[in-house]
Amino acid sequence: MENIDNKTVAEIVTENIKTADVFKKNGIDFCCGGHVSVQEICAKKGVDYSKIKEEILNVGKTPLTGHDFNSWDIDFLADYIVNTHHKYVTEANQLIIEYSDKVAKVHGHHYTETVEINHLFHELANELNAHMQKEEHVLFPFIRAIGKAKKEGTPLSSPPFGTIQNPINMMEAEHTGAGDILRKIAELSNNYTPPADACNTYRALYHSLEEYQNDLFQHIHLENNILFPKAVKFEQELM
Repeated sequence: MENIDNKTVAEIVTENIKTADVFKKNGIDFCCGGHVSVQEICAKKGVDYSKIKEEILNVGKTPLTGHDFNSWDIDFLADYIVNTHHKYVTEANQLIIEYSDKVAKVHGHHYTETVEINHLFHELANELNAHMQKEEHVLFPFIRAIGKAKKEGTPLSSPPFGTIQNPINMMEAEHTGAGDILRKIAELSNNYTPPADACNTYRALYHSLEEYQNDLFQHIHLENNILFPKAVKFEQELM
């Protein structure tokens, strides 16, 4: 996508569904009211067109990370998970719920699966919000304490939950539950494939859900396969 100056909002989103999030974030209707040029709608809403244009042209250009997560200190990895994946989930929950509520309301009478998808995503968002709070306020502070004690060679105080394996068992069970919900959503949505007559909001919903799944699976991988096993190992060494 090179020259967008004369394209309508709807044309841009149709060409690259990922741009829907840019418009949504800036309060620009890309669905029913998308048949105006970006410059026109920006002028009408008092939005900086040059900023919107830059965001649109940069969509999809974020390079894949080449991080060697396994080499990171566990306290640094815990902070990364919070600042990257927890932040993403919090922001995406709100956006996807808006999309999903609208699609279920407008299209649910014909595409009944969108109603069930809406219910499932609300359930998933609520569960993950509570899950991340437990990690940020209970589990991760102790992981940071383990990391600090490991680096400084200082004693590690016993946590109130006995051993770190106890909250980890709970978090891993909740990860499994979240994955199960996403698999149901993927099945109901035909692996996030919108119908041929889907509007842009419908298409944006399925794109966002697929992106959400990919991020969550990476998120869970970092915790289950790298962060948690290291924390257990280090706690055993220190205790």
